[in-house]
Amino acid sequence: MTKKQKKTLKRIIAAAVLTVLLALLFHFVELPWFVQLVLWLVPYLVIGNDVLRKAFMGIKSGEVFDENFLMAVATVGAIGCGEYAEGVAVMLFYQIGELFQSYAVGKSRSSITALMDIRPDSANLEAGDGSVSVVDPDDVPIGATIVVKPGEKIPLDGVVLTGESTLNTAALTGESRPRTVRPGDEVISGCVNADGVLRIRTTKIYGESTVAKILDLVENSSLKKAPVENFITKFARCYTPAVCIGALVLAVVPPLLLGNWLDWIMRALTFLVISCPCALVISIPLTFFGGIGGASKCGILVKGGNYLEALSKTGVAVFDKTGTLTKGVFKVTHTTPADGVTEADLLESAALAE
Repeated sequence: MTKKQKKTLKRIIAAAVLTVLLALLFHFVELPWFVQLVLWLVPYLVIGNDVLRKAFMGIKSGEVFDENFLMAVATVGAIGCGEYAEGVAVMLFYQIGELFQSYAVGKSRSSITALMDIRPDSANLEAGDGSVSVVDPDDVPIGATIVVKPGEKIPLDGVVLTGESTLNTAALTGESRPRTVRPGDEVISGCVNADGVLRIRTTKIYGESTVAKILDLVENSSLKKAPVENFITKFARCYTPAVCIGALVLAVVPPLLLGNWLDWIMRALTFLVISCPCALVISIPLTFFGGIGGASKCGILVKGGNYLEALSKTGVAVFDKTGTLTKGVFKVTHTTPADGVTEADLLESAALAE
């Protein structure tokens, strides 16, 4: 679990313990309503302060209708109607659901990261006097000289200045055969230096390097949304305001005709909670993200949810990888020389070109 998830878990446990203690206290002891309100606000603010803050920021930025707004209105309304325990409980269960969601996303991201374990942790930056210091790859400018020792990942794209070595490029290109590099050859970040010390002049900053672009492509694969994801996003834009308007109508119109304002307000607040679109809107993108993470555990890299949905409709797959199904060794089976060219000349020219 991440630090944020552990912090959320601690808040959930603290709020749950306080909720149980207060429920037991008020079961045996009758206290004035304002004392109960103050005491119930403690677990409510412990578990719901971030939701209230996000709802306020959403209102401030003009993006009012989201799950934070719905949960804030519903729980604050419940507390305002004197249903203190219910308001705290709703917020508590909501945060438990958010924690599970965050944990699931984290597991998928860990699987993707494990598959794409190509990000270099540091770079050996060579100074003008020849001394070498270990720095963050983000701090290395274009044109700087870095030293890559045997067994280390190349942290940034560049050109070999001195040294000769072989590079393992399998993590980036899938090519199992090591690549030999010499002075003047271009190298890309993420490759593993197998043997020999290389001095490399950087040609790109880390943010523009090959490894950074690949990691960004994978981690932001959700940008390539499947059609069903695009639909649910558009649906949520209409659904959430409709829920809020429906709750407002439910809270106002029936009591004007039938009376009993408190009961109808409670029903409207309940309607807000059960109609909260977060589960619907989150479940579909989370499913695709979980699928990408699950594929990563099997060593399969999927670049977006749209490709997963396309795979669900696939009937036949034809694929090949040099070194697995074939050996990459070609043979001439037939020649058709042009007029005035002999077969021997054609084969000689092809061999020279190769």
